[in-house]
Amino acid sequence: METERTAKRRWYDTLPALYVQTFVMVVAGQLLGGWSLSSLSRVLFSTEFQKSAFWYISFSYLLFIGIWVLALLRMWAVKQDRPLLAAVGPRARGNRPGMLLVGAALGFGMNALCVLIAWLHKDIILYFDTFQPFELLALFAAVFIQSAAEELLCRCFLYGKLLRSYQSPLVAILGNALFFGLIHLGNDGVTVLSVVNIVVVALLFSLIVYYTGSLWCAFMAHTVWNYTQNILFGLPNSGIVSPYSVFKLDAASAMNSFAYNVGFGIEGTVVAVVVLGLATAAVYVWGQRSAGTPKLPPER
Repeated sequence: METERTAKRRWYDTLPALYVQTFVMVVAGQLLGGWSLSSLSRVLFSTEFQKSAFWYISFSYLLFIGIWVLALLRMWAVKQDRPLLAAVGPRARGNRPGMLLVGAALGFGMNALCVLIAWLHKDIILYFDTFQPFELLALFAAVFIQSAAEELLCRCFLYGKLLRSYQSPLVAILGNALFFGLIHLGNDGVTVLSVVNIVVVALLFSLIVYYTGSLWCAFMAHTVWNYTQNILFGLPNSGIVSPYSVFKLDAASAMNSFAYNVGFGIEGTVVAVVVLGLATAAVYVWGQRSAGTPKLPPER
């Protein structure tokens, strides 16, 4: 049986080849998005607006729209990959409005708990800066585009391709989680512990998709995690600090500890490993007890 599966696997569906394909979409998508946004902003917005903190952080998230374009085109253009598109839409078994709320609660709860521990331990001091409802809603949409783009590539395209090619949930889950960690190696302030955190959160999102069939839940959990730490609390998001946020960090007083990392934020800490690890374990236990093993996407 294993020999038959291996014989059916083309070279371009092996893990290294899929890593290359996905990485190309990561880079090319951001270049496409950045070029498109730069061109449009010169036409639509004043020079003063383009220099604002709000537009700067919006641009950094919105440029991921290029990944959406390339990923969806890639899955549509290759006939055998078209079933993967079904995971994005409302017909997927787990893509229900309620799962968006579950994802939002999970993303906020995990991140806010990490921030609270760092604050209680006096590793960070936060102060209120601004509250502009329209701009915050616009930024939420921008963060959703960025976060969901990463989920589209890793928990839809790469995960689905590995699952189909290797017929192994373990390969699909571990394979896309490792890739997710690798693409963050170039981020500012990255450490071994922060990469571990990124891989663990990728395992969490992968298990959510595997057991619930809900890519939407992963979309929202990832979005709210990023939005909470970067736009709400003004803390680094994978090493990147937003110049626009509801609260601001007093960077001069921030301290490294088990709960906060000055260079990478809460994502580079032991606390985050524990919180994310417990959430991952909880989803795994729940999935093993409550959810049936999903079927592989059909060939077309």
